[in-house]
Amino acid sequence: MIGGIGMPELIIILVIILIIFGAGKLPEIGAGLGKGIKNFKKATKEPVIEDKDEEPGKIEKD
Repeated sequence: MIGGIGMPELIIILVIILIIFGAGKLPEIGAGLGKGIKNFKKATKEPVIEDKDEEPGKIEKD
């Protein structure tokens, strides 16, 4: 697969992360990633707040 990450690549990445950070830090890293993804999803789903002064379809006349 071009540009895709398969199972062998994921395993190699996880082993490298385990070597760099150690087993004790993995839960903290996972929690941080989870919170980041949760906040990102929340930010993308929030409705856009429009100005209350402007009403849709309202045309001002001089």
